[in-house]
Amino acid sequence: MLVPHPARLTRRTGSFTPSGVRPAPGTAGPARLLAAYAGLPLVHSGPAVRLALAPGFGPEEYALDVTPGGALLTASTEAGLLAGVQTVRQLLPRLPCLHVRDAPRLPWRGVLLDVARHFMPPEFLRQFVDLLALHKFNVLQLHLTDDQGWRIEIGGWPRLTEVGAWRAESMVGPAGSAVFDGVPHGGFYPQRQLRDLVAFAAARGVTIVPEIDVPGHVRAALAAYPELGNRPGTPLPVWTEWGISPDILGVHDEALAFCRDVFTQVADIFPARHLHIGGDECPAAQWAANPLARDKAARLGLRDTAELHPWFLGELHRFLAGLGRQAVCWDETGHAAGRLPPDMVVTAWRDAAHGALAVARGHRVVMAPHTSTYFDYRQSDEPGEPPRTDVTTLEDVYRFDPLEGGLPVSDGTRPGVLGTQAQLWTEHAPTPGHVRRLAFPRLCALAERAWSPPGRSYADFRERLTGHLERLRALDALPKERIRFAGALGVPGKTVP
Repeated sequence: MLVPHPARLTRRTGSFTPSGVRPAPGTAGPARLLAAYAGLPLVHSGPAVRLALAPGFGPEEYALDVTPGGALLTASTEAGLLAGVQTVRQLLPRLPCLHVRDAPRLPWRGVLLDVARHFMPPEFLRQFVDLLALHKFNVLQLHLTDDQGWRIEIGGWPRLTEVGAWRAESMVGPAGSAVFDGVPHGGFYPQRQLRDLVAFAAARGVTIVPEIDVPGHVRAALAAYPELGNRPGTPLPVWTEWGISPDILGVHDEALAFCRDVFTQVADIFPARHLHIGGDECPAAQWAANPLARDKAARLGLRDTAELHPWFLGELHRFLAGLGRQAVCWDETGHAAGRLPPDMVVTAWRDAAHGALAVARGHRVVMAPHTSTYFDYRQSDEPGEPPRTDVTTLEDVYRFDPLEGGLPVSDGTRPGVLGTQAQLWTEHAPTPGHVRRLAFPRLCALAERAWSPPGRSYADFRERLTGHLERLRALDALPKERIRFAGALGVPGKTVP
C-alpha cells in the first residue's frame, strides 16, 4: 500500500511491531519525528526501529530492512532518513518484513498552494506540509501575492497588509461571471508565523519556496501603494475579480527599490535556495501608454516596451543572485517579448513541449503543464466540480511523464528537468476543505510520477490507492462531507447531488 512506490522493494515473510525508536548520532531529528508519528518513545535498547547514518547513499536515498527481530533505517543524509521515516510511517503499526532501497526520480517534487486568492489558516498550512512529506514531496511553493490579496508582512510597507490583504468581496464562478458574493475576505501571515512554518516544514524535509508575483498580478500591492504603478494618481481597490488585472508595476526606480526591499526581507524569512518571482501573464499595455516606461525602453535599447518584461525579471534575477539565491519564474517564452537569462530556473506551465523547448534553450525547468498539474481543474465531468471547463482526471495525472521524450534530469547546475509540481489555485477553493477535495487523490498520483521509477501500471497504483485513501481519512486529509463549489458549471443531463 505504499504511495509512492519505492524504487526497489523485496517482501519477506513475517512482521515486526516496534516498541520504540532508537536514534544514532546525527539522527536525532528524524528519530524524534518518527517517534511522534508512531506514538513511541526514544529508546536505547529493545525491539525498536533503529536509525543510522552510513556512507554510500545518494542525497535522498535510504534503505529500510525489517526482520522479525527489528527494523533498520539507513541513509547518508538527514534528507534520506526523512524520506525513509515517511515509508515507515505508512507501514505502521505492524511493519511487514521487507527490504527497501529507495531514491527519488526527480530532485524537485513540488506543490504550489495559492493563499493569495483565498487566505488559508496557518494550522491548515502545517497539516498540508505534513501531508506533502507523507508523499515525499519536498517543495511547497507558497503563492503569497496576487491581484486579489497580499499575504506577507513586509517591514516598512504597512499598507501592504493594512490595505492589500483585504478585498471587499469575491467573484463567484469563472472569470468574467459578473457575479459577486458581497462578503469581505482577507488575512495575512506575520513574518514570525512564516518562520515557524519554515522550521516545521524543514523538520519534515520540505522546503518552502515563496512566490512574490511581479511585475503583473500586483493589483493588491498597487491598492496599497499606487505610486508603484503606471497610474500613480488613480486610487485602486484590491481586485475582486478573477482573471488578470491590467494594472502592473512601473519600471521607475521606486518600483524596483520596492521589489528589492521585499525580496530582501523574503530571503531573510525563507532560507530556500530558490525564490519565485512570478513573471507570468503581464499585460504590457500600461507600459506602452506610460512616457516614463517608453523612455526607459528607449534608454535600454529595447525594441519596444513589451521587452521591459524580460528586462524587469532579469534585474530581479541578478539582484537575487547577489543575495546568494536563485530566481525562478513562470516561463512565458513565445507568449511574451524577449528572452529570459538562460541561467534562470523556469516553471513550464503551458504545455510539456514548452518545457522541452526551455530545456533546449539552456534552462533548468520545473515541468508543470496545466493539463496534467493544475488541480483547480475539474476531476471529472460530473456536476458539482469547480467552475472550470478543463478536466484533469486521476489517470491523466498518473500517465503524465515529466521526462517524456527522454528529457535529461538536471542536478541543479546543468540544463534539464529539475522536477515537477502540482498547482492548487484557489479562486474556487475558499476553505481548507475545498483544497483537500482538489488535492486528493490526484496528489498521490503526481507523487508517484515524481518519486518512483516509470513502468508501473495505473491498475497497480489504483490497487494501492484504495488502502492509502483509508490512511488519508485517518489523518483527516479528506473532506468529511461532500464539498460544493460555488458557481459550478452545469452538466447536460445531470444534476448536482
